[in-house]
Amino acid sequence: MQNQTYVTRRMDTTSFIRNRNTVRHTKKSLGSISQIVIVSMLTLVFGLIYVAEGTKATSFDYEISSVESEISEMNAKKEDLAVEKARLNSVAAAKSSTVAAAMEDATVDGYATE
Repeated sequence: MQNQTYVTRRMDTTSFIRNRNTVRHTKKSLGSISQIVIVSMLTLVFGLIYVAEGTKATSFDYEISSVESEISEMNAKKEDLAVEKARLNSVAAAKSSTVAAAMEDATVDGYATE
């Protein structure tokens, strides 16, 4: 067998070190134009969200006003029906009264001529 001799080298930070990379990486960062684009896109997205929420509130207002107009129409119909009910009740009460039973039926004898 041959004798093997090992040579130790002086280790400094630039030489090979166990479990270390030999390449130094520089940090990558965004440029100023990229930052401006990102900020403007975020502003645009938040603006669109704000506008969408505003239109939702407006559409709820339209729905509420349509329901309120429907309610007012229903109340008017209810009042008309109450008047009609009172008229029909009075006609029914008049037909069933003893005074109305004693009266003769009205007939048209003729029309006035010139």
